[in-house]
Amino acid sequence: MRRFATLVVLILFTIPFGVSISGCSKKSPVVFCNGGDTGPEVGQVQIITLQPKIFGVSLNFAQIGQVSAPTATDCKGTAETVSSYTYGTFLADGTPDMTIADVVPNGAGAGRLCAGTWNRNSGGGIADFTTCNPTNKSGTVYVVASGSGASSNPLPIFVHPVVTNVTLGPLATDCTNDPSTNCSPAAFDTQTTTCTLTTNGNGCCAVPVATPAVVTNGCVSQSVTSQLAAKVFAGTGTSQTNVSCQVGHLSYSAQTASVVTIDENGVATAQQPGSTVITANISNAGSSAGFFSTCPPKTITLSVPGLPGTNPNSVIVNPNNNQPINVTATDINNQVLTGLALEFESTTPTTIPAGTAGSVTPTFPGAAAITAVCQPPACNPSPFNQIGLFGNGKSVTSNPVTVIAPGVNSTNLYIGSTSSLYLVPVDFTQNQLGSPVRLPYVPNSMVISNDGTSIYMGSAYELMTFSATTNSVGAQDPTVNGKVLAVSPDGTTLVITDPIRQLVYLYNTSGSIQTQYGGVATHAVYTPDSTTVYITMGDYNASTGVTTPNDQLLVHSTFTGWYQAPPSAQPTTGVAIGVPSVGAFFGGSVTTGRSYCPKTTTTTPPPTTDGSTTPTTTNLFYPDAGVAGPATDQIATTDDGFHVLGAIFSPAFTLTDQAIGTSTSPGVVTATGLPAQSCPLADEATAPFVTSPVFTGTLGAVQPTTVNGVAPGITSVLPTSDSSIAFVTYNGSGGVLPTYQPAQPSTATPPTIGGGTLGSIPLNSTTTYGTPIAPVAGVVSADNQTVFVGTSGDNVVHLIAKGTNGYQDSIPAGTPAPAVVPFGPIAPNLPCAPGFTCSTGVGTGIATPNLLVQKPRKATS
Repeated sequence: MRRFATLVVLILFTIPFGVSISGCSKKSPVVFCNGGDTGPEVGQVQIITLQPKIFGVSLNFAQIGQVSAPTATDCKGTAETVSSYTYGTFLADGTPDMTIADVVPNGAGAGRLCAGTWNRNSGGGIADFTTCNPTNKSGTVYVVASGSGASSNPLPIFVHPVVTNVTLGPLATDCTNDPSTNCSPAAFDTQTTTCTLTTNGNGCCAVPVATPAVVTNGCVSQSVTSQLAAKVFAGTGTSQTNVSCQVGHLSYSAQTASVVTIDENGVATAQQPGSTVITANISNAGSSAGFFSTCPPKTITLSVPGLPGTNPNSVIVNPNNNQPINVTATDINNQVLTGLALEFESTTPTTIPAGTAGSVTPTFPGAAAITAVCQPPACNPSPFNQIGLFGNGKSVTSNPVTVIAPGVNSTNLYIGSTSSLYLVPVDFTQNQLGSPVRLPYVPNSMVISNDGTSIYMGSAYELMTFSATTNSVGAQDPTVNGKVLAVSPDGTTLVITDPIRQLVYLYNTSGSIQTQYGGVATHAVYTPDSTTVYITMGDYNASTGVTTPNDQLLVHSTFTGWYQAPPSAQPTTGVAIGVPSVGAFFGGSVTTGRSYCPKTTTTTPPPTTDGSTTPTTTNLFYPDAGVAGPATDQIATTDDGFHVLGAIFSPAFTLTDQAIGTSTSPGVVTATGLPAQSCPLADEATAPFVTSPVFTGTLGAVQPTTVNGVAPGITSVLPTSDSSIAFVTYNGSGGVLPTYQPAQPSTATPPTIGGGTLGSIPLNSTTTYGTPIAPVAGVVSADNQTVFVGTSGDNVVHLIAKGTNGYQDSIPAGTPAPAVVPFGPIAPNLPCAPGFTCSTGVGTGIATPNLLVQKPRKATS
């Protein structure tokens, strides 16, 4: 035996240190947390965490819950694994207690909670921990998880009667008789002060926690913080009791996260303008909704930086040069707002598109008015039943800034007719007509996208798409028939009316119907941001094929969807968007206007049993804006925002100019423009569009004559984008193109504006094509240098060019038509389609070019 012991000792001494007897492994040295040679070791579980530490878990009587999975770390914060945990419930003094809440201590269901007591040793084959037996004891206990020699933080479990109602409201001031959650002992968990309980046994602190109160009857300015509070009730009717101090912490969440952020303590920080539903959740126990409002913009001001001594709202920018625009927004408390999701709009995006970040880069010569809009739902959103409350849910539009891009561009012109199967493209850089393109069907309408890539033509049989880049017919959709009334500025949507099916379509240019509405439309116009389209309606006579305007107005917006506005007092014959786009004007026997600001009425329901009440709103969308102007058949607005121009044919050709502003004397107004900035608040009257006639004039040379079976009438009013002149096209006779030069605002403060000058441009005859009868259609070039006018009689397109003496027909009367296109009338020679009346009869001769669209292109010289 002694020899065996000696052998063992010798073996131990001959084995190198750190090598096992087997010789196959090497043990890692122990590392202690303190860096020394004693104490807790790195890799040993030291901290076990149960979440949520402060909020805990809130349970109704007899409700079953679950403790979240614990996490374990060592002294260095490295995650460690615990094979199993053991759970227990304790009172605040550390005494074990299973009568308020109970927890499954271990096993498969470890950590399951019972607001009462779990069954144990029930017999009859009933497994333990499967039935939660209510004890109906309110109070707070703490769950502790233990494992690997460590214990977790105590997780509070709040047990209370079954919650039936949670209502957001003001902070309580009387914790004894009318408490809110700011009276709860849980509210003091993050405070340095302590809670002294009331003596009436409601579980509340005698004094509420000191926090800034949330505004419950108004809005909160951006970045301002406030404390949310709620009243929590159990029971119903006369048996309802306030249990606000027994439920622990509430967890708040905003339906629209951009409006407000709420931290774990219920402190709300106002973010972007808008209003939102706030949900107050009691963990695993119930929820209810309240309301929070971040103050909307009151003003949005655009200005051009770096222009001392000049008009900060007007700037000249060369094409392809970037021009920053300053944006300043303030709310109703004069708090400067940042980070707004503004939409920048341009009245002529083809030449001067609005940037997305407050800058403009003209792509072609021209002029445009730039505005910024805080447009719901992207900016200042609101729940539908709260639109208008505190100003949320309504658009806010800035003042316009005028951008002028000097220079001259060339043009691509496209010529068609409602009596021909052909479309003729003209490229003015090539000095010759393009080859006529045969269309599948005779078009009844034609529009071009702002980017100039696609031309859309309606017909009685299908929608036709023409590629303006390849000069060829593209997509055809026989499922959509009728007239194309408008294309959205972003080029994604068409407005099409089908009088046979009695439907109005919003059609995706990608090739599908987006939505439809019953009825027949006569005119449509989009707002510059493509979010809203105003559509006038009519009554279709199937026997004559004529649609007569009626008093109905249809509006579609991305915010409200389809909306049939209250009818006008008379039929509407035309529509034009205001500048800025705060509404629209409508032609008729009386010119009228509609505001985009809803007229809001608030309703405050009777208080509930808890004394709370939340106002709701009803809205009249697109209300009458108080305009009662002269009769107009067709109508247009100028981009400077100061004129509403209209023309009628009966009893005589008459042009009217309604200046936008307050009348100071006959024919003179203070040029205020349309009411931009914020909309009226709830229960306030609609801001009127104040207009005053400053000019009314007639032209005796223009006569209401029927030509080739076409009844007389005004076809369009065409202002230039620089607001210097407008042209009127018509069916009838006279051989002249009527013009009107609106007066410009004076330099006085405030500026005034008066009447302009009515004139006409003779449409010259040629020995080649004959005598023009009337300008039936027209389009203005993007640089405002040329007006292209399709005429009846000679059935050509006249070029009305701007020169030192103003606009004039580009070729003297009586001369032969030159071969070079840019210097004379363009003869597309559109063949008459079968069944249509043209120059020499039905189905014969040349069709009148009454469909014109253009797009700019770079000049080559």
